[in-house]
Amino acid sequence: MKKIKIIIGLTLCCLSAIIFAQNPVIQTHFSPDPAPMVYKDKMYVYTGDDIPGFDFYYMTKWRVHSSEDMVNWTDHGVPISLESFSWARDRAWAAQCIQRDGKFYWYICAQTVNNDMAIGVAVSDSPTGPFKDALGKPLITTGSWDNIDPTVFIDDDGQAYLYWGNSHLFYVKLNKDMVSYEGKITEIPQSVESFGGLRRPGKSDEVLQKQEQFEDVFVEGPWLYKRNKQYYLMYAGMTGRTECLSYATSPSPTGPWEYQGKIMTNQPTNSFTNHGGIIDFKGKSYLFYHTGLLPGAGSYGRSTAIEEFKYNSDGSIPKITITKEGVNALGTLNPYQRNEAETMAWSEKCSTAENKKTGVFISDIRVGGYIKVRAVDFGKGASEFAASVGAGLDGGILEVRIDKVDGHKLAEIEVQRTGGWEEFKTLTSKLAEYVSGVHDVYFVFKGKNITAGRKLFNFDHWRFQKIK
Repeated sequence: MKKIKIIIGLTLCCLSAIIFAQNPVIQTHFSPDPAPMVYKDKMYVYTGDDIPGFDFYYMTKWRVHSSEDMVNWTDHGVPISLESFSWARDRAWAAQCIQRDGKFYWYICAQTVNNDMAIGVAVSDSPTGPFKDALGKPLITTGSWDNIDPTVFIDDDGQAYLYWGNSHLFYVKLNKDMVSYEGKITEIPQSVESFGGLRRPGKSDEVLQKQEQFEDVFVEGPWLYKRNKQYYLMYAGMTGRTECLSYATSPSPTGPWEYQGKIMTNQPTNSFTNHGGIIDFKGKSYLFYHTGLLPGAGSYGRSTAIEEFKYNSDGSIPKITITKEGVNALGTLNPYQRNEAETMAWSEKCSTAENKKTGVFISDIRVGGYIKVRAVDFGKGASEFAASVGAGLDGGILEVRIDKVDGHKLAEIEVQRTGGWEEFKTLTSKLAEYVSGVHDVYFVFKGKNITAGRKLFNFDHWRFQKIK
């Protein structure tokens, strides 16, 4: 065995200074309308699923991913879809999940069989499902197309609030069961004081009815949360011909709301819409939003991105610009435990699939593709690599490299037929080089005597063996 000593004793702090994450954080499919949730030292993000090739917001399911370090995200598949709700017919639009008393409530919106939009709720004992329709009917249904983009928040006194809206903003107080509400639906008045209103250039009202221009105004996508006894309501506003992210604050969860300004505006997101969530995790503050910047994307193919930010001393939110680099890692990944192949920081020329037997796995692997896993801590060294793969044909090659796609090659596995594409077998390889310390790991996909466009194999999980 060839042994080349590659000891890079970088601390995570030093590593983060020279190696960066990437936006969007999910590349295997489109992931619009991100809604983050923290549970047991792990970040979860619940998203939609734009279907490629359509010139409308065509979605039929919702997805969930999780991360312990904010850079390596695990795909947990599709816990709910339109088929989960007997009353739903189309438009699986924005949603948010929240935990209460050991159960998880996922508030969604969808077009109903009555040709309007309604808000429903699914429930589970796990943040990743399985989820089921909690009611068998919509929670909010008024015969209106304004019933979209629910956001949910539980205050310190235990009272839960559900906000939603499209041009009109509504809320209800949820009961403790989280699947019913008390009182009437309340509409929040639109005003310059609350949501920025309209820019009026001193013309008469008759002219303004035809020529008024939006300075800012509530459009959709509310996000309600609390920080230091102050309530924040972020939303998708309007600037020029695209949506911006703006916010208002209040001393009460029901208002009155005071407009504070735009958070993200005039950014090259390649998307008409924007939809965000703000959350704190491990002492840092993050803005989740979406862009249309993946290949073949755009306004109808949007993907989750993340930026870290710091509140100003007065609690206000600074202007946030989009970056390709995204956020830094909050920890390292242990290579000596089972790691799911669908846990990744970046990927190209592959996708994910799932079945009842295996769960989620990497599929549609093609020559020239790869998976990048960030900040992998090998400690004092590894001796062997193992990967669970499935292949109906042979000819695929899995290479393991460090620090870059064409970096030092640690291992290589020639994947033979395993009895079927979804029949997984664990194959092993001794390491060709000695490695220790913290590195980014690349799983590179190559082929032997096959056409470049052919599917190579499926990839379920991996681990390294420590040097004894």
